Amino acid sequence: MIYQDDIATLQTNIKEKIGQKIIVKGSLGRSRLFEKAATIEKAYPNIFVVKYEENERNVSYQYKDVLTRTVEVEVFDGTGYSSIVPPLIEEKRSKKKNDITTSL
Repeated sequence: MIYQDDIATLQTNIKEKIGQKIIVKGSLGRSRLFEKAATIEKAYPNIFVVKYEENERNVSYQYKDVLTRTVEVEVFDGTGYSSIVPPLIEEKRSKKKNDITTSL
């Protein structure tokens, strides 16, 4: 489930990284994947805009697309690329009521 705090945190992270190089990964349907180098151009309340390096084209993405992992964004931190969102934490329910175990 996506919470408003998750979106606000992602918005802040992306705003701080305007102008930085990123890699955008996603699906084009029918098992066709893409991976393109880009730069974060602008951030708005509901979307952020990236500019692809290969064709100088601007594309906008919704924050929820990143949080649902429809689109993956990796930011260049000076030495390599790292995901802008933390890894998923899986919740496993045991047979007892209200007993939840968390694992990475």
